[in-house]
Amino acid sequence: MEPDESINVLGGALAICGTDPVTGYFRDGMCNTCDADQGSHTVCAVMTAEFLAFSKYVGNDLSTPRPGFGFVGLKPGDPWCLCASRFLQAAEEGCAPQVHLEATHQRALEIVALEILQQHAVATD
Repeated sequence: MEPDESINVLGGALAICGTDPVTGYFRDGMCNTCDADQGSHTVCAVMTAEFLAFSKYVGNDLSTPRPGFGFVGLKPGDPWCLCASRFLQAAEEGCAPQVHLEATHQRALEIVALEILQQHAVATD
């Protein structure tokens, strides 16, 4: 599986999302994707307690460690490549985490409008 071209939602080169813990569909620290990535793990989001509770409530527990899968569990402040549809669902429910636009893959735009991503963008200097 080759990843799609690494372009972010702003049209530039895709930035690293997170390496501690290592995120991404390819576990390369980036929100790269390909046709096999059914969930479109393309939105680089900064976890919050509110979002982690929401995600667990809707059936995707991201905070509990799963050592058998090499997953340490996420905590508030951790960057993570979220499924675009889960991000959109959280945005609609008013509990979306902040987003690193430079690290969010352009394929996220197939599911989430740029305006919604921008409303949740991490402030940059």
